[in-house]
Amino acid sequence: MSTDDAFADAYRAHYWAVSRFVARRLDGQAHEVEEVVAEVFSIAWRRRAELPDAPLPWLYGVARNCLANTVRGLGRYRRLLHRIGHHEAAHRKQTVESPDAERPGSWVHDVLARLSPADQEVLRLTAWEELSLEELAVTLGCGQSAAAMRLHRARRRLRAEIDRTRTTVSVRAGGDGHE
Repeated sequence: MSTDDAFADAYRAHYWAVSRFVARRLDGQAHEVEEVVAEVFSIAWRRRAELPDAPLPWLYGVARNCLANTVRGLGRYRRLLHRIGHHEAAHRKQTVESPDAERPGSWVHDVLARLSPADQEVLRLTAWEELSLEELAVTLGCGQSAAAMRLHRARRRLRAEIDRTRTTVSVRAGGDGHE
């Protein structure tokens, strides 16, 4: 199979998976999701000779790098808006509550948000993207044992945050008057 055919197959097979991967990390900013996904497949096209037999974890790795660039760019944009001070977003006039704030289980997102970005990403890659340990290692660009250790540590820290949350909720529910 030619590299062009391999790219075409990867594009057809994994476009929506990469789109969902990016969308979950950009929190519903559709035009930015499309731009990042386009950049991912543009890079994949340029590097099509390097596409592995199982390209999805590799594409996720490319997407992580593209997302990092986008997030940095969005941060620069927000800082510029703040300095200018003439934009609604700079004055928080259009702050919208998260769509899952009133849904059962939204506490999971709160607990996850208290973890480091690296821990959040490892947990999302295994839970949302359902990557195996081998695929996780490819996506993170590290060895399988390092990926296993990162996942183990992230899960341990998540468990500690959940336990802390439960303790806090139990104390408040107990009504011991120390609120």
